[in-house]
Amino acid sequence: MEIITFQHTPVATINPVKSGPAPDFTLKDLHGNPVTLSQLADKTVLVSVVPDINTPVCSTQTRYFNEAAARTPEVKFLTISNNTAEEFKSWCASEGIDMTILPDDGAFDKQYHLRVFDGPLPGRLARAIYVIKKGNIAHCEIVNEISDEPDYHKALTIAKG
Repeated sequence: MEIITFQHTPVATINPVKSGPAPDFTLKDLHGNPVTLSQLADKTVLVSVVPDINTPVCSTQTRYFNEAAARTPEVKFLTISNNTAEEFKSWCASEGIDMTILPDDGAFDKQYHLRVFDGPLPGRLARAIYVIKKGNIAHCEIVNEISDEPDYHKALTIAKG
């Protein structure tokens, strides 16, 4: 169980998947193409989960991993949120972002159990980072304070190691 806080006040308790085999999912990218985790098994995959792309911390997190993706071709980077494709397209266009962005239609949350039902972002996914190697979760960080950034360095070190 993980307690999610906002400004250090508890707003939700979630029970996410944090270890073991990475549950498979299929989501459509911003071009409508399906992306299935199990089809990426030959690569290390870094999954960046953000609550709302239109907030400062989520924007920072996504920009950071977009830059890392350009420097780290051996790792496949995915950003997932339950923002709509239209919200993501607008944000990506204004930020000049070109990476794999996957709006969650519920398929990801059904497998990973990250949805926060209360607090400032009800119905949004909790902030998290997963590094998946050979189909297994090699690293998981659930960011308990929703307004905090994840440990970028640790996730990238594990993804590249």
